[in-house]
Amino acid sequence: MTAPGPLALAPATADALARWLEVEAATRDRSAHTITAYRADLLAFLGFLGGHHGRPATPASLAGLRQTDMRAFAAAERARGFGARSLARRQSAVRSFLRWLSDREGYDLSAALSARSPKYARSLPRPLSPDQARDALDMVASGHDTPWVAARDVAVMTLLWGCGLRISEALALDGADWPFREALTITGKGGRQRQVPVLAVARDAVATYLAQCPWRLAVDQPLFRGVRGGRLDAGAVAAALRRARAALGLPQTATPHALRHSFATHLLAAGGDLRTIQELLGHASLSTTQVYTGVDDAHLMAVYRAAHPRG
Repeated sequence: MTAPGPLALAPATADALARWLEVEAATRDRSAHTITAYRADLLAFLGFLGGHHGRPATPASLAGLRQTDMRAFAAAERARGFGARSLARRQSAVRSFLRWLSDREGYDLSAALSARSPKYARSLPRPLSPDQARDALDMVASGHDTPWVAARDVAVMTLLWGCGLRISEALALDGADWPFREALTITGKGGRQRQVPVLAVARDAVATYLAQCPWRLAVDQPLFRGVRGGRLDAGAVAAALRRARAALGLPQTATPHALRHSFATHLLAAGGDLRTIQELLGHASLSTTQVYTGVDDAHLMAVYRAAHPRG
């Protein structure tokens, strides 16, 4: 079954979907990528209902949804090859839309909303060891025929490992952000801002890249440039690290994002506390940081007891 397009929807349903997406973007600070994913999730769901019931889904017909409908949708998605994690994410978007619709229209959708999402094992991140991270950056430094490109890739990866930035955050930096001060103001997921201290090694790596970059640095232009002068794409950085890990025999989990994991894990091993690491990473919850660093419950409780005034 192919994903339906917007024309497969009843006008009232298309309007409801558009309004919900506007609310999500405006009130919950959803990124454009998230809104696009939500739209695809709901088009798949509403398109399925149209075929399942033999008529386009309308807000009124959605009021009669039952658990059996949700289970049938889940079964259809599994048959299309969706794994448990992807299906859980898709069902989460569907439930959010249905909750919004029930509040807006006064529908009782408790039966449909009570359907359980599939369970899946959350894969733990696999950070690089300090030696592996250093070796990877050294390999990247000599892994490209064009010196300024190699210096650029090293600078980006140093920001990931040395400052814990997401790759999207590093590539969003502009000329106005340079020269780096003691800390960078980073706007992360959900529009949350945080202050990230900048290590001298990261500042030096960026300075080395800029000294070789053929493109003039301008306040309104990207700090990290692609070979044609536009904003650097994350795929180019991933390719550089992919070549390095192949040369070093590192596992496939050695990705740019693994460098961010490594930042958190190495900081914790050096005595950093989880709350500080949470703030540096820009996580909304401590539980995310716990998973990110591979911290067990015993360590988490030790941090809690040390921090709580009655601990």
